[in-house]
Amino acid sequence: MDPVVIPILVAALVIVFLVASTVRIVPQARRYNVERFGRYRRTLQPGLNLVLPVADRINTKLDVREQVYSSDPRPVITEDNLVVNIDTVLYYQITDPRAAAYEVADYLQAIDQLTVTTLRNVIGSMDLEETLTSREEINSRLRAVLDDATGKWGIRVNRVEIKAIDPPHTIKEAMEKQMRAERDKRAAILHAEGERQAKILTAEGTKQKDILEAQGTQQAMILRADGEAKAVELVFQAVHRNNADPKILAYKYLETLPHLARSDNNTFWVIPGELTEAVRTVTRAFGDEATAGPPHPAHPEEAATATTGEAAHQPGIPQLDAASPASLDAAAAADEAGKQAAAAVSDAKAEAEAAKSPQVPHLGRTSDD
Repeated sequence: MDPVVIPILVAALVIVFLVASTVRIVPQARRYNVERFGRYRRTLQPGLNLVLPVADRINTKLDVREQVYSSDPRPVITEDNLVVNIDTVLYYQITDPRAAAYEVADYLQAIDQLTVTTLRNVIGSMDLEETLTSREEINSRLRAVLDDATGKWGIRVNRVEIKAIDPPHTIKEAMEKQMRAERDKRAAILHAEGERQAKILTAEGTKQKDILEAQGTQQAMILRADGEAKAVELVFQAVHRNNADPKILAYKYLETLPHLARSDNNTFWVIPGELTEAVRTVTRAFGDEATAGPPHPAHPEEAATATTGEAAHQPGIPQLDAASPASLDAAAAADEAGKQAAAAVSDAKAEAEAAKSPQVPHLGRTSDD
């Protein structure tokens, strides 16, 4: 080999080595701390950077993205002297690569120890129940202490979360029993509330039903009464329109008495005074049919005068007195009508007594005579 070629190759290798030592390419989200002769010189930013070969060297390479650090469960004593195991999750970010490299030897270990001590201080002032229900407060207090302490280390703590709180086994069993009793209590309360609402709704429904039934009965009675009133009014108008004979009304009155006496609910009968008037009306009717003569005058004096005058001028018309046969027939007809009415009432009373009870009903009787 030519002796000239060897020095050329050596020089080329030296040049390549120097160029490679001079150029530094830093990836995105990375920071390199450069030392010159053992002293911090500068921090290389992402991209192409030039350094002095042999004089400058890269001391630390740091990642400035947000990092997650999960600690192991640590025993912590609460205010009521119960030991619980708590593990935390820490979210942090390097904001100053120089401080993170030169202010603290191992920032992860420093953050872990600081988290444990701060957590014990915070949990030591709380009982177990408050510890289990105050996670947000514990997280806030931890973050405030860690952020204040790690600021000079060039690290910002963005968030601290308690991942788990594990009380002792006996405490877990007691808590499960307490929760079971609480759930049973809530279930009993909800069941009682449901029954109460059901009873209230049932009572309201029954009330509305009774009110509607009463209103329906009231409307029915009003309509029935209106119908009966209109029917009576129509009968009354028909009677007055046709000018019914009193004899027919008296006969219908006598026909109605037995029907009244046959009612199942009647145990006491009162014969009204109108019965005598009805019998008199029928008697007059029978007397008029028997005599077939002109009607008698209203006053005795006029009757006597008319009888005397008419007898003098009309000798063919028969004269009636107290001893005449026509008067006797009218009295007999009146007695017969009275007997028939009394017999009808007696038959109806006997039927009611036989159908209901052996007790003898009271018979009241009124008369105008």
